[in-house]
Amino acid sequence: MIVTVASFKGGVGKSTTAIHIAAFLATKRGKTVLADGDSNRSVMSWVERGGDAVPFTVCDGDSIPDDYDYLVIDTAARPTDDELTALAETSDLLVIPCTPTTFSLEATIGTLATLPTDRYKILLTVVPPKPSREGEKAQIALSKFELPVFKTMIRRFTAYLKAENSGVPVSQVRDPKATEAWADYEAVGKEILKAVKK
Repeated sequence: MIVTVASFKGGVGKSTTAIHIAAFLATKRGKTVLADGDSNRSVMSWVERGGDAVPFTVCDGDSIPDDYDYLVIDTAARPTDDELTALAETSDLLVIPCTPTTFSLEATIGTLATLPTDRYKILLTVVPPKPSREGEKAQIALSKFELPVFKTMIRRFTAYLKAENSGVPVSQVRDPKATEAWADYEAVGKEILKAVKK
């Protein structure tokens, strides 16, 4: 299975999403590899801090091994239309993180117009927790354009900052909201597995 994470705007949690999807898939049977294709090497830096505590193998995007059961690719930021089409064709699912802001939503809606809707799903990230309804409003806005959206949203928690600083998935940090944060990505992982099996 190949899952590719791509975004059209910075600050949407692309690398964080790739790391946590890989961490979820690593809980399943089989070898999980996370390929860091972003030029700033955010994933490689994160994982270097965590060392052996990281439950998957990491490589750069140019040296992906052949032996894996699950491959997660963290792409370079802001792919062109041609790159996006190629990514969608070579992946079982393209995951597009998007924050519930007008700029992020507009960039996402505008760029995805050329892709078949069965090749990707939009993941709302950095969503303010309740009582805010910004996440739900963004889901409704995306649905009006008939774009495929994950049911699960990734809520904004400071636990992710602790995870990044420690170089581990959020499930491994001590924070009052770490369990909730990890539950969001577990739910996303289950949605991915269900979507790919169709």
